Amino acid sequence: MPSGILIIDKPEGWTSMDVCAKLRGVFHEKRVGHGGTLDPMATGVLPIFVGRATRAVEFTEQSDKEYVAGLKLGVITNTQDTSGEILEQRPVRVTREQLEEVLEPFRGDILQIPPMYSAIKINGKKLYELARKGREVERPARPVTIKALELLEQQGEDLYTIRVRCTKGTYIRTLCHDIGQALGCGGCMASLRRTMAAGFTLVPDYMNGAYTLDQILTTEHPEKLLLPVDRLFSDLPAVVIQGRAVFQARNGAPFPAQPPQGCTTWHDGGLCRIYDGPRNEFLAVGRYTGKEIKIVKSFFAV
Repeated sequence: MPSGILIIDKPEGWTSMDVCAKLRGVFHEKRVGHGGTLDPMATGVLPIFVGRATRAVEFTEQSDKEYVAGLKLGVITNTQDTSGEILEQRPVRVTREQLEEVLEPFRGDILQIPPMYSAIKINGKKLYELARKGREVERPARPVTIKALELLEQQGEDLYTIRVRCTKGTYIRTLCHDIGQALGCGGCMASLRRTMAAGFTLVPDYMNGAYTLDQILTTEHPEKLLLPVDRLFSDLPAVVIQGRAVFQARNGAPFPAQPPQGCTTWHDGGLCRIYDGPRNEFLAVGRYTGKEIKIVKSFFAV
């Protein structure tokens, strides 16, 4: 059965689950999941996990993401992007220098109030369900980190392009809304393209690269485009085992281990990749505890 990671350049108008549903048919595999939701109006990097590789989805949750977004000033909408209903329009008298100055407080650790049009639940109800009924409820602010916020270009008097690198749970449309509020003219998100997620990018290289859905649907052997699941863990130290340790690892039992020679990233409690040396096979992600490694998640075929 097919198993691995496929990096999709998601088209506009598709939900992340739409892409998963289409690829279930392509690979004839029910186990298809994604590593990070993108709104329908957004495009860009969407990591897709197929077959046994879906066991790795949980490891993408804490990863940083990077976006290029259109910032539309002077327009406030109910969804905080241009797909929503316009609530207010204001004149824009903002220079590029003023915008650059306003961006500074949004860098680093900040608090965001999630938008009403989001899947966050309050008292068991999804916010967007309440918003569609015309209701607005109080939402607690959540901490996020904006690791990079760069003004790329000005495309018009009221339209700019920004680059954002951020932690999990950051709403880029809320960031655009809040920047507009700080400027006094209001603002919303005009476009969104994710350029990096879970370490994967849009640009093909020896490690990764994104494919369009059309490329997937027209290729004769889409399974050949799947990346091995251990590519997701390439930043972790590798541990190659043999003998009894292989037997123990394949049965989910801890096994004795020492830090790999010359490894500077090894630390107590840290994660590592585990390989069956004789078979040259990726077995699992493990955690080093003292002088042994405990299995965190196995990925070998059973």
